[in-house]
Amino acid sequence: MCAVQRFKVPDEKVHWEIDFADYRPTNYTADVVLKNPPWADIDLIAMSKDQRPPMCYNQLDTNSKVSRISYVGTYTVKDGLPLNPKGRTGMIGRGLLGRFGPNHAADPIVTRWKRNPQGSIMVDDGKKILEFVAIQRMDNQQWAIPGGMVEPGQLVSHTLKSEFSEEALGKLNKCEDEIIKIQADLDKFFKDGIDVYKGYVDDPRNTDNSWMETVAVNYHDENNTILQHFKLEAGDDAQAVRWQRISSRIPLFASHQAIIKRVAQLHDASF
Repeated sequence: MCAVQRFKVPDEKVHWEIDFADYRPTNYTADVVLKNPPWADIDLIAMSKDQRPPMCYNQLDTNSKVSRISYVGTYTVKDGLPLNPKGRTGMIGRGLLGRFGPNHAADPIVTRWKRNPQGSIMVDDGKKILEFVAIQRMDNQQWAIPGGMVEPGQLVSHTLKSEFSEEALGKLNKCEDEIIKIQADLDKFFKDGIDVYKGYVDDPRNTDNSWMETVAVNYHDENNTILQHFKLEAGDDAQAVRWQRISSRIPLFASHQAIIKRVAQLHDASF
């Protein structure tokens, strides 16, 4: 993806309302998407505008269960293709994304207070220090929130819990009774989240016709009573996993830094 060159769009020409007669965006959809896996749409770009079937834009497709509703609001559809509500990106097609229009993700931010060996909460510039579970992505080695795509018909709450479990938690090395109790505690833990962001994501995969949107939810273990039972272990989609201090000095993937900042503000923590 990084090798594909986008058409350069000056900042003043990003919005669709601004005339840009010389705009010649790069046409790119990754081969893995063009192979038409279950999570991808058919290739509308390869069709003429008269051949393109209706795609239930700005609504829930009751047949496929794919939601094409944007958190941003109603987006424009031109010649059978949705237009990115944030404007021109220098690329048409879907890039690495599967769906035309919004591609919905869920980002669980699991946090606890950073403590010293004696168990006291650590402080920086008068504010307590938070840490969150971060994964290292396999595709670009960047550290990120362990999120994932919301499957058609799936509740966002289910995606949040399953993605965290799959990408960050290892196997439980406990007896059966302990496992039952811990899983019950974990189920309760993932019911008490606080929404910190819902909307468009400034993601390097976005194109003029496909873009990322997410629901980011913070799950905070105030006394580290739940998460102490789990060993962090990278899943199939992650190269590594760790407890990462929340700080403005730590670079993160895409717009994850902005989301993490909201979490720090929520807890009045150091950033």
